[in-house]
Amino acid sequence: MKGNEAIAEAAVKAGCGFYAGYPITPQNEIPEYLSWRMPEAGGIFIQAESELSAINMVFGASAAGARAMTSSSSPGISLKQEGISYLAGAELPAVIVNIQRGGPGLGNISGSQADYFQAVKGGGHGDYKLLVYAPWNLQEMWDLTMKAFDKADEYRNPVMILADGVLGQMMEPLIQTEYKQPVLPPKDWALTGCAGREPNVIKSLYMQEGMLEKKNWLLKEKYDRMCQNEVMYGALYLDDADIIITAYGSTARIALSAIRRLKKEGVKAGLFRPVTLFPFPEKQIAGLCGGKRRFLTIEMNMGQMVEDVRLAVNGKAPVDFYGRPGGGLPTPEELCEVILKSIRA
Repeated sequence: MKGNEAIAEAAVKAGCGFYAGYPITPQNEIPEYLSWRMPEAGGIFIQAESELSAINMVFGASAAGARAMTSSSSPGISLKQEGISYLAGAELPAVIVNIQRGGPGLGNISGSQADYFQAVKGGGHGDYKLLVYAPWNLQEMWDLTMKAFDKADEYRNPVMILADGVLGQMMEPLIQTEYKQPVLPPKDWALTGCAGREPNVIKSLYMQEGMLEKKNWLLKEKYDRMCQNEVMYGALYLDDADIIITAYGSTARIALSAIRRLKKEGVKAGLFRPVTLFPFPEKQIAGLCGGKRRFLTIEMNMGQMVEDVRLAVNGKAPVDFYGRPGGGLPTPEELCEVILKSIRA
């Protein structure tokens, strides 16, 4: 399967009942696949007239209790930001897929990681957070999509799958694991009609004095629980590493190829790969500091996740950066040279 198709089929298997989206490359296989698969599975597919319409349709479907999803690519996700903020403010679960392309502006259709800040720092207005997953292969695109629906319902919060054009378009084998829904709280808050019960109200507008501040403190408690319970990461060759490469997504795959080549030459390099970008594995990175160990962050942008790595390291070790912006893909040979240069610095 293609990565985009893996996400789409995993969403169906996880019980997604509503999808609304709008075409944009390089994520078009998701709505294309779901346009026939959702009706076949008893769900609803809508190609909206715009990205703004799509995210607000997701708001409505989620408010009615459906498992709802949308997908897009960088500029399309930008258009959805107001709706994403509304989803977070109203505490509505939803899954949002961003198959990133180069930017700013329309940029190009190559894979990029330039939307990191937008995803993890809150692209819309107000104090809110998304749970953000960064898969690095098709197996994780499958598994994390299923997990995203569960976590969205568990926390009543939007969850983002942050991938890129490389992962969305590539093909590789995966195991289509069966979906097993965990025990989740009932959606007794949903707008399902109020016959026999008091009406439910879903809103993000709090005009009374102090009410919005109270609401935001409650939201922060939820985000703190995410930080406590939802951190995910991968680590390879860290035990004796003199230099730790921090990377995520497709960049981590290329970095791993470079690390394996260098290890054959006796270079002690390891890989630390955040799987959740929020919550960020800051404690785990901080625990790797010590001795003469240094860090090198590699991204397909001009330097975004590296800021969170530096905050986690907190001056206890040098942190270098190497980036390729605008859809540029580094090669393993290129990264070998970058890693050796960082070691010699």
